Amino acid sequence: MIEGSKTGKTNPIVTYGMVGGGEGAFIGDVHRHAIAFDGKARLVAGSFSRSMSKTLSTGEELHIDKDRLYETYAEMAAAEAARDDGIDFVAVVTPNASHYAISKAFLEKGINVVCDKPLTTDSGQAEELAELAKKNNLLFAVTYTYSGYPTVKHARAMIAAGEIGDIRFVNAEYPQEWLAEKLEDSGQKQASWRSDPAQSGISNCVGDIGSHIENTVSYMTGLKIKRLSARLDTFVENRILDDNATIMLDYEGGAKGVYWSSQIAVGHDNGLAVRVYGSKGSIRWRQEDPNYLEVAFLDKPAMKISRGRDTLKYRAESLVRVPAGHPEGYFEAFANIYKTYIDALVKKASGAELTEDDLDFPTPEAGATGVKFIEKCVESSKKDAAWLEF
Repeated sequence: MIEGSKTGKTNPIVTYGMVGGGEGAFIGDVHRHAIAFDGKARLVAGSFSRSMSKTLSTGEELHIDKDRLYETYAEMAAAEAARDDGIDFVAVVTPNASHYAISKAFLEKGINVVCDKPLTTDSGQAEELAELAKKNNLLFAVTYTYSGYPTVKHARAMIAAGEIGDIRFVNAEYPQEWLAEKLEDSGQKQASWRSDPAQSGISNCVGDIGSHIENTVSYMTGLKIKRLSARLDTFVENRILDDNATIMLDYEGGAKGVYWSSQIAVGHDNGLAVRVYGSKGSIRWRQEDPNYLEVAFLDKPAMKISRGRDTLKYRAESLVRVPAGHPEGYFEAFANIYKTYIDALVKKASGAELTEDDLDFPTPEAGATGVKFIEKCVESSKKDAAWLEF
């Protein structure tokens, strides 16, 4: 329960629990660090592993009371819902295939949820979660990280204001090299579960990073996909799921797009890039150089907007953390999503009405669209890159 939200305290205490994120997990630690950035929430409960001994070990490292360490997520949801001081939200940081059941268990107990992406491995289940959150009047966020960058938010505001005119074409890519070899055979945890359909779902490359392209483009531009044609490749011998994908898109309103995601692109680290071309200008953003936004117009010199140096649009400026020249990156973007979400929880608990800015975090509806995108890409590829209505 949020302590102090209805008593006028300026810094009410929000508590949260975590499912997953135990020993050897990457993303759980990212979530914990991001939440800790602003000191707005405290981790008090967890079911960090399917092994209770590992949950206990992780809980001890994180200084969590033993009576709030649980063997299963179902036990945790029931127990925390019954406590007077139960958690305000849960962070779900497990492999994809378990997101639905875990998120549903907490939503049904009246507990707010933050879930890693993709939201589920089935779009029907994702839509069900969105409806359940709405029905139970709960706040639900999906951690599409890149929407948290101030420069991405500035680009979104510029495009929404019509500053680059009508969007004509979008070119976006996300190349990595980390699966150029069959790393999953080495026992590397991340590679092992992401390449396993039982844990990852029907797609690896599109599901993991192609979905980030879809969400980042959608967030920046507001474009809705009308139809798509996708070719998914599996280049590494004996790998089950895709490790490369090329996707053509038509958007509602007439704009076109091409996405490329790859995990076998030797020489690339984490190269998400989005280029948006309009009738009056263009915008280019790169995740590996996220403090800058390149903007060009037909009738004036091109410019490079600097986060920290240049004044950004209001919403973007409100999330700038340090002066120019001090890079802000992945952790800060993640922290911005959590800051917005936690502030919304506190404001909602006080009885105040939430604004559009208060709710500026990825929603389960956006998560459901992302899952549908993955499904349509896989279906199209199986049909020899046939164009499919979205």
